[in-house]
Amino acid sequence: MDAAPRPILLIDDDVGLCSLMSEFFLAHDFRIDAVGNGRDGLAIALTRKFDLVILDLMLPGLDGFEVLKQLRKRSAVPVIILTARTDRGNRIAGLEGGADDYLPKPFGPYELLAHVRAVLRRSDPIGRGASGDIEVGVLRLCTTSRELWYLQEKIPITAIEFQILDFLMRSAGRIVSRDELASVLYHRASTPFERAIDVHISHLRKKLDNCDRISIRTIRGTGYVFTATESPQQ
Repeated sequence: MDAAPRPILLIDDDVGLCSLMSEFFLAHDFRIDAVGNGRDGLAIALTRKFDLVILDLMLPGLDGFEVLKQLRKRSAVPVIILTARTDRGNRIAGLEGGADDYLPKPFGPYELLAHVRAVLRRSDPIGRGASGDIEVGVLRLCTTSRELWYLQEKIPITAIEFQILDFLMRSAGRIVSRDELASVLYHRASTPFERAIDVHISHLRKKLDNCDRISIRTIRGTGYVFTATESPQQ
C-alpha cells in the first residue's frame, strides 16, 4: 500500500499560488492545506499535525513574523518562510524568529520542493547514522525524541537547531568550520555573505544562556567550538 502524502500547511494569501502548489506537491507525495490569513493559519498550525509549515511573511490579519513568534512558543514544527521583500534584514529576522529556512519570491515549484525536502531531511530522525543520546557536560541531546535537556529542564529547539547542536556536541572541543556545518545542513559549502548559520547559532546561544558551564564560541574567520565542563561534585 502506498504511503499517505505528507501533510504541509501553506499560509499565504495568494490564491493562485496556493492552488498551483497544492496540485504540484500532491504529485510529489505531499498534501498541502492552504490558509489565506495569519490568524487562521496560526490556529490550524497549533491544533493539527503537519510535517512542515510554509509561511508567507506578508499576511492579512496577523503578519508572518507574529505567526512565527506565536508558533515557536508552542511548537517546533519545521518552518520555511516566503518573502517578496528583497532586503536581507527580513530574511535574517525570520531566521532569528525560529524559521528553519527561507525562500524569496518569486520562486519555481521545484525550488520550493527542494527546500521542503532538505528541511524534512534535517528534521526526520529516520535514516540518521548515529543513535543514542549525546551527553556533554550537563547537557543531553536525545536523538530519538529530538529533545534537548539541561539537568531536568527541557529546552525547546527547532529542527535545524537540533541538527546544528547534534553536530557541535559530537565534535565538542573541536573547532567546526562554517563549511562543515553548511555541508551537513545544506549539502553545500557556505558562501561569504551567508548569515543563516550565524543566525541559528545566535538563537541557540540565547536558549543556552542560562545553562552554566555550556558555551558555543565563535572562532573568528574559522568556525565554532562547543565547550562544556562537568558539574562540580556535590
